[in-house]
Amino acid sequence: MAPDGEEQDANILGVEEPLKEFTDKIIAIIHRDDDIEEKWVVASADLVFSKDQIMKQVHFQEQYFDSKIIR
Repeated sequence: MAPDGEEQDANILGVEEPLKEFTDKIIAIIHRDDDIEEKWVVASADLVFSKDQIMKQVHFQEQYFDSKIIR
């Protein structure tokens, strides 16, 4: 559970189709200075993403927050 009392949010990278479940590896955590919860970044273990690549993938949401990637 996340600090907001809801289930933890995660961005799944490298998957193009809708999913009901996903189990693999947390590759990064997005810390928001202006929000109560962090967001997990998840991908298949065989995929590698740089911090810049991750931010480009999640920019649609993170553009509204003061966020940074921590690993």
